[in-house]
Amino acid sequence: MAEDKYIPRLKEKYIKEIVPYMMKKFKYSNHLQVPKMKTIVINMGIGEAKDDKKFIEEGLKLLTVISGQKPVATKAKISVSGFNLRKGKPIGCKVTLRRDRMYEFLDKLISFVLPRIRDFRGVNPDSFDGRGNYSMGIQEQQVFPEIAHEQITSIMGMDICFVIKARNNEEGHALLEAFGMPFRKEEK
Repeated sequence: MAEDKYIPRLKEKYIKEIVPYMMKKFKYSNHLQVPKMKTIVINMGIGEAKDDKKFIEEGLKLLTVISGQKPVATKAKISVSGFNLRKGKPIGCKVTLRRDRMYEFLDKLISFVLPRIRDFRGVNPDSFDGRGNYSMGIQEQQVFPEIAHEQITSIMGMDICFVIKARNNEEGHALLEAFGMPFRKEEK
């Protein structure tokens, strides 16, 4: 007897609804031509870390809780005397999500996190890079439901980059919109 394997909600939606929709919309002859989400990279730059190592540890714990995966500390590539920065010192952390964790994070971001942002009117539709990849920023980590407000010692923002296998921005935009990403509508 085979056990039912768990499939994330957005992955199932991609397979059953988005692929046929995109094939019809862009007139693809093969389902392998449909744009696909490859990875989601979450990056936190922690400027205070150059003075105090506890900020890096806090950032690593925070990103672990948010992403469900252990992040890595990013280090300065060069020394900059004006910023009191030395080569090799930790200045941030990042995590790359793939497969099921990627779909779970995207679902959480669209369903819970973005609606919790104060005065949210949608994400910027102009943040594509020309090849279908999309980047956005979140200014406060408090919008994530896993973060307890009592535990926060400093406000840390993050950059989220959606790496999409697409030919152009239009395909990447259509894929994210089909997933339910709330893009800001242009006011007339």
